Amino acid sequence: MSTKNSVSKVVSVDEQAYEQADTRAEHDSDAEYIVDEIPEFRATVEMEIQAKVDANHPDGIVDTSDERIYGATLAQEERIRAREEELERISAQAEFGQQNGRARRTRQEVEAMRREQRRSVSRSDPREQLECEQLAEVNQQAQRLADNVRGGYSRAVIAKRIASRVLDGTELFEAVMETKEELLHEAGTIVPIGKLEEINRGEVSVEGRVIELWEPACSSQQQVGLLADETGRTKFTVWRKSRQPLVDEGERVRFRAAAKNWYNGRCSIALTRWSEVRFPARETWWE
Repeated sequence: MSTKNSVSKVVSVDEQAYEQADTRAEHDSDAEYIVDEIPEFRATVEMEIQAKVDANHPDGIVDTSDERIYGATLAQEERIRAREEELERISAQAEFGQQNGRARRTRQEVEAMRREQRRSVSRSDPREQLECEQLAEVNQQAQRLADNVRGGYSRAVIAKRIASRVLDGTELFEAVMETKEELLHEAGTIVPIGKLEEINRGEVSVEGRVIELWEPACSSQQQVGLLADETGRTKFTVWRKSRQPLVDEGERVRFRAAAKNWYNGRCSIALTRWSEVRFPARETWWE
C-alpha cells in the first residue's frame, strides 16, 4: 500500500509549474513573490544545423549597403567587400581599356586616310608640273608613240608616263624610249613581229599580213603559214581545237593572246582557244 501511495505522488515537471503558478495567483498583489527556477530551453542539433544552412545560403546574405552583411562573420564580410571592390576595379579598367582602344583605332584610321590623301595628291597628273615648253615636247612624243605602238593607249596616257619620268630627272629621249619599252611589254599591246624575241611574255598580240599558207603537218593543225609586217615575219600555227576562223593569203589579220613558241632558236606563235583573231579590213568595211 505504501508503494501505491508513493507512485500516486509523482507528478510531472509541467504539472508542478502550473500548480506553482496557481498558488502565486492566490496571494495578494503586495505579497512577496517566490522566484522559482525555470527550466532552460536549448536548441536541438537539427535546429542548429538548419540555422547554419539558412545563414550561409546566398538568399540569406542580402545587400545591406554600408551595414553588416546578414549571416556572415566579420572575416567573411571583409573578404566579400574586398572581392566586390576588386571586381569593380577590374570592370572599370576593362571599360577604360576599350575606350582607349577605340580612340587608338580612330587615330590610326585618320592617319591612314591622311596618308592616302597625300598619296593621291602625289599621284595627280604629272603634266601639270611641267613647264609649257616641256609639256609641248612631251605631248609631241606621246603622239608619236600612240601612232607607233598599237595597244589602245591614248596620247594622254602615254604623255603622263613620259612626264612622270621627266619629273624624276630622266632626259626626255630616254623617258620616251623607256615608256615605249614598257608599253611593248604590256599585255594587249600590238608587238612588232621583229621584236617578238625581245618580249618577256608567254603571250603576245601581233598584226600583219598573211603572206603564205601551206599544208598542215598533222590533223591537229588547222592552218600553218607566215605572218609579216614592216619589221619582220614569223610562222604561225592555228590548232584545230582552238576553233578559230580561217584566214586567207594576202589578208591582214590581228592575233591577240597568241602563245610564243621556240623551235631551233627561232620564235613562232600559235593560236589556242584563248586567242582571238580580228580582221581590220573587214571591220573597217563593216563600219
